[in-house]
Amino acid sequence: MKFLLASILFPAFEAFAQQTQTDPSTSATGQAGMCPGGGGYENIILIVAMIGIFYFLFIRPQQKQQKELRNLRDGLKKDDRVVTSGGIHGTVAAVKGDMVSLRIAEGVKIDVDKTAVVAIDRRQEGESS
Repeated sequence: MKFLLASILFPAFEAFAQQTQTDPSTSATGQAGMCPGGGGYENIILIVAMIGIFYFLFIRPQQKQQKELRNLRDGLKKDDRVVTSGGIHGTVAAVKGDMVSLRIAEGVKIDVDKTAVVAIDRRQEGESS
């Protein structure tokens, strides 16, 4: 997707660069009715449009995903089945501040930071992978 976006925006950047370059063979006095640095509004509109595209394609979705992950971590409770960033599947035994105690096997508990929890495992208890 980034390659596609770059292939779309690169010609726009190139056109912007060509518009801002000056040709030494022509002078401002030889061009009747033209402003020497003309086209400023088009360039500003182009830049604002590109910033808007980047915001809606990259920044906004990432902020939304971070908010959902923060809500997931804040809503952890006992007996939730979770997956950590290291790929450990376990059941929440206790939540202690910024730490979560996970039961990963019968009689085996580990303490992990809340930020290590990346998803809630929705599979049934008896199901196997």
